Amino acid sequence: MHIENFKHDDNWQDVKDATMNTVGKSTGKYPDSDWKLRLMKAEHSPIRKIKFSWRWIDLPYWVSVHIVRHKIGIEHFVKTQRSDRTGLDRNNLPQGAFVSHECEADAQALINISRKRLCSCASPETRTAWQLVKNEVEKVEPELAHCMVKECVYRGFCPEMFGCGYDQTEQFNKELAEYRG
Repeated sequence: MHIENFKHDDNWQDVKDATMNTVGKSTGKYPDSDWKLRLMKAEHSPIRKIKFSWRWIDLPYWVSVHIVRHKIGIEHFVKTQRSDRTGLDRNNLPQGAFVSHECEADAQALINISRKRLCSCASPETRTAWQLVKNEVEKVEPELAHCMVKECVYRGFCPEMFGCGYDQTEQFNKELAEYRG
């Protein structure tokens, strides 16, 4: 699997203006990295103005099903398996059949989805698919990528009923300290 057509426009001035509006001020100067990171960690509503789009190619259908369960702040466009469109009997297609899965999402959705899909309780294939997205985000919005962490790091403890034990490791403590800054 891989990602293609990753897109993102720098609209931080719009985000800054919306943030200033929420506190009764007009506009502000283009934000620096520290301000961006603080806004992302605070998860204030203007981060929903930051948009991304991408397409996974050769994503196993069952991994696509994991991703499509997320619905707030994200739109999904998944290649059909309808027999009348593909010429294949969909009843005979395995769950591992590949699909293309295109998404449009805002920054808040990326933070939220990361909490579940980077977690060690998610399947390795789903973690890999989501890590590909995070890697692309890192290239254009490193402050957001910094906030795209697994649930235990986000909360500071593991809330899973049957956790993996990562939150009891030295690596967890290191990652948590880095996240908290």
